[in-house]
This record gives sequence, structure tokens and C-alpha cells, in this order.
Amino acid sequence: MITSALFAGAAAGLIAALLQLVFVQPVLLHAELYESGQLIHFGADSVSAHPELGGLDLMRDGLSVVFSMLLYTGYALILLPLMSFAEQRGQSLDGRNGLIWGAIGFLVIQFAAGFSLAPEVPGVAAADVGARQLWWFGTVASAGIAAALIAFTRSWATWVGAAVLLLAPHLIGAPEPDTFAGTVPPEIAALFAARAFGVALVGWSLLGAFAAYFWRTSGVTVSAPQPSKA
Repeated sequence: MITSALFAGAAAGLIAALLQLVFVQPVLLHAELYESGQLIHFGADSVSAHPELGGLDLMRDGLSVVFSMLLYTGYALILLPLMSFAEQRGQSLDGRNGLIWGAIGFLVIQFAAGFSLAPEVPGVAAADVGARQLWWFGTVASAGIAAALIAFTRSWATWVGAAVLLLAPHLIGAPEPDTFAGTVPPEIAALFAARAFGVALVGWSLLGAFAAYFWRTSGVTVSAPQPSKA
């Protein structure tokens, strides 16, 4: 299981990192120009929406790739045991189901909290980081429990409880700053959030598919328990 998770996490993390370098990092670098004051929007002079961002930074970009591979390996070490547990309960593990498991991981880890606390670029107003972290962990925990109830139970009562767990953090509300003010244009912030979610969805979906593939090809699959004979 550990070997399958390592291979799946490294493969998915590498692809996610490459997608991030192409689609997310240019938006992030653009936002940093406004954060540092090199660019100012709504000033006296118009500012180009396509500034020169420079080429690749081997140190920064290389570390981003390594970190992404490590991060997705950690996700795989959580996801694969859950997939194995589902297989033990009679669910098949193939590429299609792996994609579904990956999408569920994205919903729990990325989108559940991001629905009210979207990914933020540098230079935007934000609430206290401690309050945001506390809310994020609570939201992810609630979404994880809700996903488990939906995946492993067949009772309408538990499904209603899952819906309550999914909605509760957002009804309570994510921490917000006292005032909205920032140096980054809202168009850049919106594009960053959209692309961050898009890359994360692809990464998680591939992680689920790779995890299922390496788990199946390892030859160590778990059979559903058979009823004992009297």
C-alpha cells in the first residue's frame, strides 16, 4: 500500500506541479507585482494586463515541483487506505472508481473550505490567519465525516446528517476581514481562485486513478469478507 501510494502521489503531484507552473504561477507572479507596489491598478496611468513576468526560476520552480509531489504522496497515503477499505466492503477498484475517489478527495480537502474561503493571492485583505486555519480544519473534518457517511452507509438518516455536516461550517461563516481592501485587481484574484481549483481537481482525479491502478497492479487486493459457514 505504501509503495502504491508513493508511486501514485509522485505521478499525480508531478503533473499537478507542471499544470500549476503553466496556469497558476503566472497569475501568482502577476499578483506579486501589485503586492510589492511595482504595479498599481486604478491609478492615474493605465497598466497593462500582460506584464513581463520573467522566465523559470530553477530553485523556486524546482522546489514547487518537489513540494507538490510530497504533498500528493501524503494525500495518497490517506486516500488509498480508504479505497482499500471500500474494496473490502465489496466495491471494485478500477480507473473509473479511482477518478470518483479522487474527485471526492478534491471536494473534501479543496472545495469544501474553498466554497467560503477561496484561494487567495498575495496582497488581498484577509482575516486573522489563526481563525482561518481553525475554520478550515473544522470544515475539512466535517466534509470528511460527511463523505464517509455517504460512501459507507445506506441510511437516509445518516445521509441527512452528512448534508448537515456539509452545510454547517458555511452557515456559521468563514472568518472575514473587517474591511475589504487590497492592492491586487479583483480580476486577478478571481482567475487565481478558478485556476487553483481547476488544477487541484485534475491533480486529485489523477491521484485517485493512479492509486487504483498501482494498487491493482501490485497484486495485493483485498477480497470482501465471506460469510462464515455453520
